[in-house]
Amino acid sequence: MTQHFIVIGNPIAHSKSPEIHTLFAAQTGIEISYQRQYCPDDAASFTAVLEAFFQGGGVGANVTVPFKQIAYDCCAACGGLSEHAKVAGAVNTLLLNKALVKSGVPITEALYGDNTDGQGLVNHILSLGWPLNGARVALIGAGGAARGVILPLIEAGIAHLTIANRTLSKATALVTELSAASTAIHEQQIETCRTTELNGQFDIIINATSIGLSADTLPLSDTLNGDYAYDMMYGRPLPFLQHFSARGAQISDGYGMLIEQAALSFERWTGHTIDVVQATETLHSR
Repeated sequence: MTQHFIVIGNPIAHSKSPEIHTLFAAQTGIEISYQRQYCPDDAASFTAVLEAFFQGGGVGANVTVPFKQIAYDCCAACGGLSEHAKVAGAVNTLLLNKALVKSGVPITEALYGDNTDGQGLVNHILSLGWPLNGARVALIGAGGAARGVILPLIEAGIAHLTIANRTLSKATALVTELSAASTAIHEQQIETCRTTELNGQFDIIINATSIGLSADTLPLSDTLNGDYAYDMMYGRPLPFLQHFSARGAQISDGYGMLIEQAALSFERWTGHTIDVVQATETLHSR
């Protein structure tokens, strides 16, 4: 029997998720249909899409920009959130609580939301052989992308985290909010500063902003260095990575993170574990 999945976004035509999940299905020997689903940018339309999809027998949905917060709100209303989704304040993976559905609960009240983005980042970094346990990490950005990876980084055993943002108050507020949301996050192990003030030596420096996708560059100090540099963006040459490569750092873009977070979503939905190394090699060869 074919299992049905979608990714909901606006825009959505560029999404690589159908290709990735179809490859996962072939690897695990199951039959799926995975479609891109455009949705008008409002909560009512998003809810209507979800209801129609799951009422029609859909198994799982991915959520991308700009609906991750709306998906979070839908799941928070009925308490169906993973710890990572709660701390991230965003949902990228949706499925149904089958027990609630069987008991007659409406679809919108049986939704369960997870966030696999941060875990995907950690898994990719570890697959590269980069050290996280005991590492000093700098994270540039204090928006949704940064918020979603902080708990997984701390769970991975990093020793210290510095969050740098153009607006210092936003970074400081983020740390305060997250430390209140999770007992695993302690304000003492996280520093904040303005991006221009980020300096010194770090094990890993992560760019969680989208600046590299435009002609702009981050205002990085000449005294900032890292053994490894990771940009969560992908799809084009990234000035952030070029900068640190020239300074001798090992670098990676976020394409591997995309595959890793997708593998986690696929496992949540189907129970099948993906050989991500094999999947990545296949995708790179296409």
